[in-house]
Amino acid sequence: MDIIAIINQKGGTGKTTTAINLGSALAFLKKKVLLIDLDPQANLTYSFGIQSPEGTMTEVLQGKQTIQAILVNKEGLEIAPSSIALSDIEISLVSKIGREGILKERLKDLKSYDFVFIDSPPSLSILTINTLNAADEVLIPLQMEILSLQGLAQLLNTVREVKRVLNNRLRISGIIPSMYDNRRNLSEEILKELEKNIKEKVFKSVIRECVKIAESPSFAKSVLSYAPDSHGAEDFVKLAKEFLRER
Repeated sequence: MDIIAIINQKGGTGKTTTAINLGSALAFLKKKVLLIDLDPQANLTYSFGIQSPEGTMTEVLQGKQTIQAILVNKEGLEIAPSSIALSDIEISLVSKIGREGILKERLKDLKSYDFVFIDSPPSLSILTINTLNAADEVLIPLQMEILSLQGLAQLLNTVREVKRVLNNRLRISGIIPSMYDNRRNLSEEILKELEKNIKEKVFKSVIRECVKIAESPSFAKSVLSYAPDSHGAEDFVKLAKEFLRER
């Protein structure tokens, strides 16, 4: 079982979109996948139409429920939902001893999955540090915009620091070019810059801009379920296959 943190300190980079659709593509390829929503905004939870769940990651982090008790099944995936109450937990964790390892402790009994993806907040918060401490790998979705590229160095340094101080098994499994628009020279220029100057793996499978990807959460579906013939679905299946080849 591999635990994979999907992180980016910048919002709007396709982090939740990647968790949903890469997870769905892997489930389509017969892998057993768990998605954990660790973002207080609960966008992943909302995107699957999960409303008023009986338990969330808030109760799991508090030790009131096990993660197995809160799981919701959607599209062949298991999902651990979130809620806005996670913001309060984040504040309370700041004063706790061993606060960086609470999520790791809560996940220690998970065994039956091929992949566990954790959708983390778009900030360097105690929840993000918990995510990195619990994970084996990091995936970084990167929007093909200059500001995203500028923040990448800081993000990579954060991962390396967590690896040095807390979690020496942590590794970066790759950068996913997202929101790629082949009509714009900027997308191609940023992709070339990544491949030239970043030593970490850059996936060849780029995620193109696709209106069906943007529409699918409104229908509480992944793009593979909502629009299986779209190039958004095609891109995520290609990414999933490349992801598996690298194992």
